[in-house]
Amino acid sequence: MSVEQGVAVQQPAKGPVAAVLAPIRGRLIVAGLLAALGAMLSLAPLAAIAEVARLAFAEGQGVAQAWPVIVLGLGCLFVGMALISLGDLVAHLADNHITGTLRLAIIRRLARVPLGWFTSRASGEVKQAMQDDIGILHSLTAHFYTTLGRSAGAVLASIIYLFAMDWRMALVSMLPFPLFFLFFARAHQASARNMQAFGAGMGRINQAVVEFVNGIPVVKAFGGQRKAHGSYREAVDAFAAAFTDFTRPLVSAMANANAMIAPVSVLGVVLAFGTLFVGLGWITPVQVLPFALVAPGICAPLLLLAYITHDLNNATGAAQRVQALLNTAVLETDGQGAGKLPVDARIEVQGLGYHYDPRNPVLSEVSFTLEPGTVTAVVGASGAGKSTLARLLLRFFDPSAGRITLGGADLRQIDSAQLYRRIGFVLQDVRLIHASVRENIALGRPSASQEQIEAAARIANIHERILAQPRGYDAVIGEDVQFSGGELQRLSIARAVLLDPPVLVLDEATAAADAENEVKLQQALSRFARGRTLLVIAHRLDTVMHADQILVLDQGTVAERGNHDELLARRGLYARLWAAGGYAKTRATAQVEEH
Repeated sequence: MSVEQGVAVQQPAKGPVAAVLAPIRGRLIVAGLLAALGAMLSLAPLAAIAEVARLAFAEGQGVAQAWPVIVLGLGCLFVGMALISLGDLVAHLADNHITGTLRLAIIRRLARVPLGWFTSRASGEVKQAMQDDIGILHSLTAHFYTTLGRSAGAVLASIIYLFAMDWRMALVSMLPFPLFFLFFARAHQASARNMQAFGAGMGRINQAVVEFVNGIPVVKAFGGQRKAHGSYREAVDAFAAAFTDFTRPLVSAMANANAMIAPVSVLGVVLAFGTLFVGLGWITPVQVLPFALVAPGICAPLLLLAYITHDLNNATGAAQRVQALLNTAVLETDGQGAGKLPVDARIEVQGLGYHYDPRNPVLSEVSFTLEPGTVTAVVGASGAGKSTLARLLLRFFDPSAGRITLGGADLRQIDSAQLYRRIGFVLQDVRLIHASVRENIALGRPSASQEQIEAAARIANIHERILAQPRGYDAVIGEDVQFSGGELQRLSIARAVLLDPPVLVLDEATAAADAENEVKLQQALSRFARGRTLLVIAHRLDTVMHADQILVLDQGTVAERGNHDELLARRGLYARLWAAGGYAKTRATAQVEEH
């Protein structure tokens, strides 16, 4: 059974808490029963005190008759404490198991979701589910069931004992408790109406904190403190309002409820009716003692039940978010022809379409072919769909219409591991892991030798920069060294070079490099691209003027195609973009340099 199956993924018939806790439900029930039995036995000393008092006031009874009762009471107390401890141990072991299982399941699930899913999700959302929400579930798994068992066991044993002593006194001793439940039910209903807004406010604060911290450099550079603080302040204010709405109904209702079952209130009721019943001759004074000892003790377990119900509400929201993450749609391999391997590096795009909103397609009826060993550039105005096209080629998500084939195999039929061995990519947004420079370059090929890693770094023009660090290739990114944007892109290029894929997709791979390094990178990439299928997404037309094929996107469709000279001669969209960019001088300079 897989980890995801073990945490009851895709079980809409169950509630979120039941689905998440399904693997450890049996252990939690055992823990609760052990705690309940332990709580019942722990009340034995109170009954023993009442019995000893009865023996002391009874005629013809000596102290010797009290010792067995005392020993039995103490024995039950120690056994009860041991059972409660055992229940806590079982619950915490179950909590350790489900915590590890859930985190593994989430990681494995996220490893199978479309890469494009991460671009539409804030990191705070994933962090909340993996850390905060699973932390909230700890109170449910490790403490809720044992606390429920102890409370229910103590209340049940107390009620049975009191009714066994005298049913009339038992009835009057229970009078405050129905009022408690009435006030508590009202408080619970009022807070439940605002629970969703409370959880949403917590999520917005998490997201706002992550965005604020990540944007600090930009804020300092451009002086946008007011705007940056504004979004965080709005999230805090919204949460404060939700918190107020959540807690206001609780205050008065819970204050009344607590007053109803305060131990002194219950004791007052017991003594008042006990005095009345003794005066009526129904019971003796010593018979009031069990009720004075045990009835006030019911208050604490009932209050504890009220508090853990609040924890259950929080855990329900957390379980819903965890379950939603576990049910995230994954990229499935097409069942027909699944596992098919490409025969070459030829890419065919046929009738490709993609949309986030059906009424506003990003790409429509896009068709072209990338021949092995050729360079194809995709250009166009901002918002034309260039980056979306690149991500579809990388299968960050699947097209809404049409298909893409690599070596005759539909991308949906190629296993992800096989696909990314054949398609490398360098995108504008470079992502590195918290590890050494060596490990980051060798991420796609961990078995690479040091010589191979250094060769890839030389091609990407980053080798000398790495050697300049005190620890060289062992420098940990983010701790020993901080790379600039252009250097991060060169590291990403080195990673793609080391992977040595037959297809390479570059989305403005040199955008963050300075002029000198850009020329060196372009030369290195030209050498590396020989014999490979290369797709380049470019905003600067002069960087792709020597491409074998240029596709001009306009509003999600291929408006023009051809090489640089052909497109200029047509005097169409490409020629207008070229003229608008002021590249005529660049072209003339390039021709002089060629001669």
